[in-house]
Amino acid sequence: MSLQEQFDAAQKRALALKSRPSNDDLLQLYALYKQATVGNVQGKRPGMMDFKGRAKFDAWQALDGTAGTDAMQRYVALVARLAG
Repeated sequence: MSLQEQFDAAQKRALALKSRPSNDDLLQLYALYKQATVGNVQGKRPGMMDFKGRAKFDAWQALDGTAGTDAMQRYVALVARLAG
């Protein structure tokens, strides 16, 4: 199975997890997904009162420079760990 196929399957598995991941794991899933599909973070950091938006932006920005294929591999591994 190609990396892209594994990534697509992991996306489906992530949506069907039996229990809700921790906030840290959710942020990591979001950041890895965005890095794999969009690339480096774009736009401005959300304002001070947008706590959720800032957390997502910061998590994604922490992966700045990570290759898309590396982000895909890490996403697949994280979903596998969460699915247990």
